[in-house]
Amino acid sequence: MKTVAFGEIMLRLSPPGYSRFVQASQFDIVYGGGEANVAVMLASCGLESEFVTALPAHEIGQCAVNALRRYGVGTGHILRQGDRLGIYYIENGASQRASKVIYDRAGSSIAKAAASDFDWEKILDGAGWFHFSGITPAISDEMITAVQQACRTAKKLGVKVSCDLNYRSKMWSVEKARSVMQPLMESVDLLIANEEHIRTILEIDTSSLPVEDTNLTHEGCIAAAQMLHERYHIPMVALTQRRSLSASDNRFKGMLWKDGEAAFSPQHTMHIVDRVGSGDSFSAGILNGLQKGWSVQQTVNFAAAACCLKHSIPGDFNLCDEAEILALAGGDGSGSVQR
Repeated sequence: MKTVAFGEIMLRLSPPGYSRFVQASQFDIVYGGGEANVAVMLASCGLESEFVTALPAHEIGQCAVNALRRYGVGTGHILRQGDRLGIYYIENGASQRASKVIYDRAGSSIAKAAASDFDWEKILDGAGWFHFSGITPAISDEMITAVQQACRTAKKLGVKVSCDLNYRSKMWSVEKARSVMQPLMESVDLLIANEEHIRTILEIDTSSLPVEDTNLTHEGCIAAAQMLHERYHIPMVALTQRRSLSASDNRFKGMLWKDGEAAFSPQHTMHIVDRVGSGDSFSAGILNGLQKGWSVQQTVNFAAAACCLKHSIPGDFNLCDEAEILALAGGDGSGSVQR
């Protein structure tokens, strides 16, 4: 079963280690982006995945294509047009100093692309899932239309739709995000989100739900999923719960609610090497479990373990294989040397 992911892959530039931007005399280079990160992890778990975007035809655009191909992601429907690859700069935080992201993505190939450039009947032919996030329609009005068309085509073809509600305040306003994302929920089979975003973007009132340690309790999570189902008719909801102790140490757990059945992962306490891509790993973990017919409990355990392990890997992509993730999901979190 093939998953088609649609979004922007960018050039990521970061000062080495934990240096600050103002200290940098050079930058480490990797490529990444929310939906691309999902496609890479699905491929590493042995599933067929394809990434769709628009990239310039020059060598830097080819570098992004090569980064995807290196890990087995299909690139046959990537458009080669436009003049530039989007860039983002990230300064890795440590201890009580937060990470910082600066975008330089205006005028990128996908930002300049038209919705009509994407033939969704052809792109989604043979696919089982279509995945996007709230980042993609935030790129441009044309990408709003492109996502809408992709979702309509997916429904027509019987392709399931997954959405990571990711909201980026540097890209669009809450009001614009609400006006775009709420109607899209009618097409969504699996929603991945956190409590803050379902409250602010989907306007689900969680204020009366029980809270523990800054997050919703199990009962609160189940109630939130049921509220999403009742308002938007979404059959599957995956919620992430993160407790930031500092930029270096977080706690994380997840929930999967599917057709009225809920399961919660164990809580992981993580020392962070790289914060980026962890939520994408959770999304990919959920998709992996659903496509392989795992139980709700197995699926959410795997997804949370994938998120946890991604924090240990520099760069956007989660380069753990399925066996490593399953080991942690099964309780082996010792980190002992394997020999």
